[in-house]
Amino acid sequence: MESGTVYNETTEPEAPRRRPFGCTLRRLQGWRLAAKVVQTILSLVAVICEEIVDECSSCSGLYFFEFISCTAFLLNLLIICVYCTVLYESLGEEKVQKL
Repeated sequence: MESGTVYNETTEPEAPRRRPFGCTLRRLQGWRLAAKVVQTILSLVAVICEEIVDECSSCSGLYFFEFISCTAFLLNLLIICVYCTVLYESLGEEKVQKL
């Protein structure tokens, strides 16, 4: 008891430090991360460019483009959030694959 060995066996180890918001780049690295970031930026630019248009003679194509670019932007944000946070571990790999 005097040497402190009893307390060493029962003491819990320190928990590893977590990054803010649980951010991690283990699942999305290298060119995959760069590609997702570029896709997100380009889809945001597409949404902004679509909003600049004031008048159109046949707006159905413009509305379709707006829908596609906004959807691409939101889905890219979702993918980055899932793969770069601890949400991946909390959901589980099987559920992420289904998503």
